[in-house]
Amino acid sequence: MNDMSGPTRADETFTRPLSPPLWLLALITFSGTLAMHIFVPVLPLAADALAASPGEMQLTISFYIFGLAIGQLFYGPLSDRYGRRPILMTGLAVYTVASLAALLSPSADTLIVARLFQALGGCAGLVIGRAVVRDTSATAEATRRLALMNLMVVIGPGLAPIAGSALGEFAGWRSVFVFLCLLGVANTFFTWRLLPETSRKTTDQSAGLILRNYGKLIRTPAFLGYAIGGGCATTSFYAFVGAAPFIFINQLHRPTEEIGFYLGLIVLGFWVGSLITSRLAGRVPTYKLLVRSNLVSLIAAIALLAAAITGNLSVFLIVGLMFVFTSGAGVASPAALAEAIGVNPLIVGSASGLYGFLQMAIGAVCTALAGLGTDHALMAATVLVLACILSQSCFFVANRAARLAG
Repeated sequence: MNDMSGPTRADETFTRPLSPPLWLLALITFSGTLAMHIFVPVLPLAADALAASPGEMQLTISFYIFGLAIGQLFYGPLSDRYGRRPILMTGLAVYTVASLAALLSPSADTLIVARLFQALGGCAGLVIGRAVVRDTSATAEATRRLALMNLMVVIGPGLAPIAGSALGEFAGWRSVFVFLCLLGVANTFFTWRLLPETSRKTTDQSAGLILRNYGKLIRTPAFLGYAIGGGCATTSFYAFVGAAPFIFINQLHRPTEEIGFYLGLIVLGFWVGSLITSRLAGRVPTYKLLVRSNLVSLIAAIALLAAAITGNLSVFLIVGLMFVFTSGAGVASPAALAEAIGVNPLIVGSASGLYGFLQMAIGAVCTALAGLGTDHALMAATVLVLACILSQSCFFVANRAARLAG
């Protein structure tokens, strides 16, 4: 596994290509997750229009998450073999056509399939946007640029529900897909005009080699530690997102229209954390950034768990503690990502794809675990505490493995 060591050495021995505009990378990156969040507020409208059950409408979200997870496994190695630019443009084309198909869907079944393909196209930006940053930056600079990109990207989940509600109210649920289709066209145009090729393409990217690359990454303690630790530190947040409506509405008796506002404030913590990382990257060792930021999240999660156990929950307390949690996650996210996908500079795309898959899988598991009990706040807080503890352990293992390999 010696060829997989050194996340900060092998990638310094060649001339890096010029980096494309960071706003473009942010745009293509957040488009994939934006399409997931923006449709949620208009689910009831779509259900009425298509004579579909709530369960069928939930499948449009479930299949979208499934598409995001699975698609990331393929775009990484394909972009390593054929280049970032052509694979990204192919993905954006699929995203655009699938958005048009969703717009014209005559039934729930058609919409579900269209959403699956929309996710499979949209996740190209998630993988390749990160890979392009790593192609064009050394580790410390990549951490800083990923943090700056996160500042732009996290705006999407915060504003998407508000935008979806507004579009649905004034123009109907199909207007959401008009917007997403236009976004896909814009992304494709800007990518064609402004994105240069940045990868060092490999000569062989057969299915066997792809599996071997993934096998190498999975057997590399440094990658696995940073990837699992990064997922537990960040996408474990989905456990709270899934429980939030039940906590605020059923347990705290708040009206439904307030939920988006509370979640928007909490998501703002990711923006704050990314801003902090952009200032500290290169000045504070990455390992210290990871451990300290995750410790902040852990303390917030423990406080939330204590409040749930003692029955002292309030809107102010939950929003405040979760803001602290997401601020810590916002610091850890770009740092863990930069370290993980820098393990081997020849398969950055594969590492980015596998990292993204593990993140989504961890988020899905945490969300499912949080839904097992009847006390939603207690279960969500418990999952967050356990995830942060696991994250700390993973970061320790990854750092130790990197030091021994170096």
